[in-house]
Amino acid sequence: MSERCIQCTYYEQAGPANTERTLEVAVRRASELGVQHIAVATTTGATAAKLVSLLGGKGPHVVAVTHSIGFTAPNAQELLPEHREAILQGGGDILTCQHALGGVNRAVRRKLGTYQLDEIIAFTLRNFGQGMKVACEITIMAADAGLIPAGEEIIAIGGSGRGADTAAVILSANAQDFFDLRVLEILCKPRAWR
Repeated sequence: MSERCIQCTYYEQAGPANTERTLEVAVRRASELGVQHIAVATTTGATAAKLVSLLGGKGPHVVAVTHSIGFTAPNAQELLPEHREAILQGGGDILTCQHALGGVNRAVRRKLGTYQLDEIIAFTLRNFGQGMKVACEITIMAADAGLIPAGEEIIAIGGSGRGADTAAVILSANAQDFFDLRVLEILCKPRAWR
């Protein structure tokens, strides 16, 4: 029986203090596996801008997945123009759309006080950490937008609030094939989170 041993980094605390190390771990593993796509969650764009800078225009295609417009306030966009420019100049793509695990169903919860299936899935994924939920969610979003291919190993980077503290190798899938998505390797994550 064959096996594969890889290193997994566990942070003592969640949060943005882990961003640079998380990006380094993700880039190293992408190189080892020959991964062609990295999806990265980014609010202001700072994390994705750091990733494209670290890659220096070489290596995997970067898809920066932002919050949807209006996520924090009506018509508000949290992605800062300077980070948008850095991501695009570094060869990355930017995806801004409804969250796969919280769009219209979140409105049902807010209005009617009841949880819907997508938010139950999100709560379940959070058992592995907020960043792991985010990594799975942005993989689906990027595949649905056609920015990464479904059925391919990618690296997804998420976080707990701001910054990045989780990276995983994921077999991508579209939302309608959600249960075909596979977390193949956990590269790093916090041991404790909110």
